[in-house]
Amino acid sequence: MNARDQLYQAVLQIPYGRVMSYGDLGASLDTPVSGVIAGKWMASCPIGHPWWRVVGKDGRLLTARRDPRLAAEQRGLLESEGVVFLDDAVKSDYFVLA
Repeated sequence: MNARDQLYQAVLQIPYGRVMSYGDLGASLDTPVSGVIAGKWMASCPIGHPWWRVVGKDGRLLTARRDPRLAAEQRGLLESEGVVFLDDAVKSDYFVLA
């Protein structure tokens, strides 16, 4: 399995109501990649994968850089899973490490 496919499989393993940073996601691969690369790959995340569970290392929703509506959708999906925000960032209690 190539690194990109492995990343998408790792996204499927992020538990409901939890998040992982792009950097931790990229570092979890057999051949680690940077958070920047993980973010670029996440922009093409397959349908059915919980893309909304991947956030910036500080809990911010980096999808806002692409489209503020996407960040609003991501926040809504996370909140529906019980994830709590402090201001505009996911509370650190909700992070899972690879």
